[in-house]
Amino acid sequence: MHILLITGPGGAGRTTVAAATALAAARDGRRVLLVTGDPLAPQDERLRVARVDSGEEFREELVALQERGSALLAMVGARPLGAEELTELPGAEQFALLRALRRAAAAPGTDLVVVDMPPLHQTLSTLALPAQLRRYLARLLPAEKQAARALRPVLAQLAGVPMPAQWLYEAAARWDEELAAVQAVVEADTTELRLVAEPGPAAADALRLGRLGLALQQLPVSGLVANRMVPQGSADPWLAGLAAQQEKYVAEWAADLPVVMLAHLGRDPRGPQDLDRLAAADGLLPAAPAPRRAWAVEDRLAADGVLVWVVPLPGAHKSDLDLVRRGDELLLTAGPYRRIVPLPAALRRCAVSGAALAAGELRIRFTPDPGLWPRAQ
Repeated sequence: MHILLITGPGGAGRTTVAAATALAAARDGRRVLLVTGDPLAPQDERLRVARVDSGEEFREELVALQERGSALLAMVGARPLGAEELTELPGAEQFALLRALRRAAAAPGTDLVVVDMPPLHQTLSTLALPAQLRRYLARLLPAEKQAARALRPVLAQLAGVPMPAQWLYEAAARWDEELAAVQAVVEADTTELRLVAEPGPAAADALRLGRLGLALQQLPVSGLVANRMVPQGSADPWLAGLAAQQEKYVAEWAADLPVVMLAHLGRDPRGPQDLDRLAAADGLLPAAPAPRRAWAVEDRLAADGVLVWVVPLPGAHKSDLDLVRRGDELLLTAGPYRRIVPLPAALRRCAVSGAALAAGELRIRFTPDPGLWPRAQ
């Protein structure tokens, strides 16, 4: 199953583009599922729509959590909250979207899932969330260090309720399983992103940083939709100037990404007829995703005495970047984004000896530690 995530800077029209893309694919004969929180949805017999309702998701999850921990809540004298008095908290939208993504990936009879994602910066934090939370759980509640594991059933029988530690570790294991399933969808070779932007200087700045964050998370970008393109050749100086500016930025983006251009309708899209017009645009149909590539480790021991870890970061500036070695992990910073990545096995026996940025690649040099590196026989 192919999963296409559509995002872009706020106000770029990504929701409309997601709907038009899903409609175009359905009319091409694919069985399509559109995941969106927008009430406006295209109509086609091959197209199904899954709506994301973060408020309802939050209420259902919290009620279920209270039911699983009812014995513990009763022990401490807490009064459970009723579903009717619950309002979603910040972050509920992200979790609702991730659950919807997991369900969509398992939907039977589906060739393509098109997901209407939030604005680009929020999309990045959402897609990075499963791996980050799993790392936190592993550090704070490591399964191998569960205290008094053999005694907990006995203590539970004596007290008449599950012991807090047991309940907490069971909850952590359940959360980790759910997060792992979502992470597998995000990191699958069949999942990719398409960006949507209205060409201009503000969009160019947002896309540069956004693509930097996507590269840091190893999330492949398959292409870009240049939305709301005004016609060329206008006699009006203002329109002619705007068209020239748009063409300039489209040409820059097309240098390293496939670009699809959608014409400005002269108004905001209002209904099925407008979606039909947009869905007919050339190049809107998604192609098969390309397999994502791992960050390569170059063996330059014979020539330079180092191993080089190559991290592609297109559009990065030297001032954007920072890195810190912590044990067997590397903390990488690229602009406003950070990621902690485990080192490949060979690099764990080395020390970081330098780094350089060239041609959109961060090349991190590692020198073998004589005390840890295997000696030649």
